[in-house]
Amino acid sequence: MLTQSVEEYVAMRRAAGFAFKSAESLLKTFAAYSEARGECYVRAPIAIEWAGLAQTIHTRARRLGVVIQCSRYLHAEDACHEIPPNVFGTGHRPRPVPYILTLNEIRLLVDAASKSGYCTLRRHTYSTLFALLACTGLRVSEAIRLRFNDITADGLVIRRTKFCKSRLVPLHDTARAGLDRYLQRRIPYAPGDDHVFVSIRRKPLLLGDVNAAFHTAARAVGLPDEPKRARPTSHSLRHTFAVRALQTCPDGRDAITRHMIALSTYLGHVNVANTYWYLEAVPELMNDIAEKCERFVMGGRP
Repeated sequence: MLTQSVEEYVAMRRAAGFAFKSAESLLKTFAAYSEARGECYVRAPIAIEWAGLAQTIHTRARRLGVVIQCSRYLHAEDACHEIPPNVFGTGHRPRPVPYILTLNEIRLLVDAASKSGYCTLRRHTYSTLFALLACTGLRVSEAIRLRFNDITADGLVIRRTKFCKSRLVPLHDTARAGLDRYLQRRIPYAPGDDHVFVSIRRKPLLLGDVNAAFHTAARAVGLPDEPKRARPTSHSLRHTFAVRALQTCPDGRDAITRHMIALSTYLGHVNVANTYWYLEAVPELMNDIAEKCERFVMGGRP
């Protein structure tokens, strides 16, 4: 049965460290669709027909791409499985241009969060969270999963994030002091939960809660919110950290390579190419590169 073959493929991908949640759901849906038509192998026409049921070309490409990856694996074991042609394209959307916050905008955001809503722990939670994101470059999902025992003398232990990787993020003394001040208020508020950041419901924060609080603070300080332009999100705090770190990169090919690898490891990127992406995605960094190239061509030092 195709469903069993799909389950074996999903188990293999998970064993390799992939979360594979959305892809698993798509493949199970495709398997059920195929089996309803009496097929127990991947058939290219049925795969294209199933993918074509999606409303947008991007979603069609995404659905068919997942089946193509699976079919390549299954075909290697059993040639009866067909590998569909990629008729809908790659399905990869261009990454949006990140919004890079200024130091003053970060200060205003943290201050706005500290005054938002009723005078409850919520104010301290979001002002501390936004400050921590800005000075560590953590993903929002990583920060809201932090537990008390993840705060160590050496820094924050970020456990089993993407591809089940863990890493240690050092904390500056000022960041540690701010976190300690927050915990003095937070621990008595919800002593039965060991998450560092909790909501006013005494439950761990949800990603939607953080995004809503960030947008409230962003509107309060007048940050741009226009369609078709780069707009600040809670992830902008991580983007900003990465860009500021890249701007401190020393000159010299070897030094740049070491700096990029260190930053990629610090940020928890699976591939260093994800770190290099900032060089082409952020106008400030592109301008820096252009100026250094121009000086090099003119005979000066890069």
